[in-house]
Amino acid sequence: MTAEPRIIRTEAEQALSLQFEDTLGDLPGGERVAAFRAAAFDKFRRAGLPHRRVEEYKYTDLRALMKKAALPARRPTETAAHRALTEARDPLEGVERHRLVLVDGHFFDALSDRPGLAAVGVDVSSAALAMKADGEVAARLFATPEMAAGDIALALNAMFATDGVEVTVRDGVAIDKPLEILHISTGAEAHASAVRSAIRIGAGANLKVIETFRGPDGVAHQVNATTEISVGKGATVAWTRLQAEGDWTQHLGTTLLSLAAGARFDHLTVTAGASVSRSQVFLTTGGNQTRLGIYGVTMIGGRQHADTTLLIDHALPGATTRVLVKSAVDDEAQGVFQGKIVVEPDAQKTDARMMSKALLLSDSGEFDAKPELEIFADDVQCGHGATSGRIDDEHLFYLMARGVARAEAERLLIEAFLDEAIDAMDDGAIGTALKRTVTAWLNKRGTRAA
Repeated sequence: MTAEPRIIRTEAEQALSLQFEDTLGDLPGGERVAAFRAAAFDKFRRAGLPHRRVEEYKYTDLRALMKKAALPARRPTETAAHRALTEARDPLEGVERHRLVLVDGHFFDALSDRPGLAAVGVDVSSAALAMKADGEVAARLFATPEMAAGDIALALNAMFATDGVEVTVRDGVAIDKPLEILHISTGAEAHASAVRSAIRIGAGANLKVIETFRGPDGVAHQVNATTEISVGKGATVAWTRLQAEGDWTQHLGTTLLSLAAGARFDHLTVTAGASVSRSQVFLTTGGNQTRLGIYGVTMIGGRQHADTTLLIDHALPGATTRVLVKSAVDDEAQGVFQGKIVVEPDAQKTDARMMSKALLLSDSGEFDAKPELEIFADDVQCGHGATSGRIDDEHLFYLMARGVARAEAERLLIEAFLDEAIDAMDDGAIGTALKRTVTAWLNKRGTRAA
């Protein structure tokens, strides 16, 4: 007789299962969306939260890091949402932009520049409306590419998604100023929000987008945001993701990306907040001659944990991919980089380079890097590398020999190290604003060290 193994669920896992059963009837969507949610729940119920024995989460043990499951966020009133928008610090101050606003996981039309975007060729609607309509748009919202099918963070998002934005950029549109998709968490009581957005970018379009995430310190909010982006033939997109949430927040962020022939997509993730964060990108190419740039800047201290995970699948010929991720790790923080580039048999002439560099600023900080290549084509140029270490003594000596105090010399070298990934985007005013975020982190670190 063979005994069935007994699976012991953590408090958070049990709470998530109960919450799903209790809230399913209140979540937006008809039969089709309910089927997506049920399939995601079945996946979660069988696997539980990912842990260190799951290869993709080896360095980010969510079963250990997520002790409790916060209750789902309620939709704030229009007044409370407006107050949150006006009171939240703006890291992009001075940058002219169109803005779409989500508060505690809910889209607020009245706070967003939907009419202005429509005037320049960008159509926006609430993802909750698409879920309620239960049609083809809802099906696209919840579709999961095969490469991400087993991801539990994505399954949790599908289980609990309440809203998001559904954006269509018409063919050939060139937007005059960047589009910001702003996510704000509010309140003094911890809650969980799940956002699911879908962005369609038409052929030949040209735009800059920045997703920003903000929230208060000292509140253990749990944010799970998924953005699915489809880039049309020959389109050019610069997409920045700034995670600047409170110091107790847990953040799971997923980008699902597909590129059509000749498309160019540059993606920069700046991680400067949250106690635990994981930013993951899953890319598939749907056309040849694509150009992809993935860049990252991570700044962590205290006992923060930040994970950048990439899975890039080249299926068609002629793609060019560049990955550069820079991390600064202080105190007892832990940083993670996992990057995997796959080159399929038909993806001849692929040119792919991936590099992760980390600066360890303390004896107790840790950085784990796992770059991988899987190549099934023979006419390609691919390479990867990873380094981690302390500030170069020779560079430090060079500056100090010219009268720069040690603390200031360290600061200049860290700043220059991180700014390289921001400069790779060549993003004008947004780049300048992001460098202010780097400066603010260094100022805070300097204050703490003094």
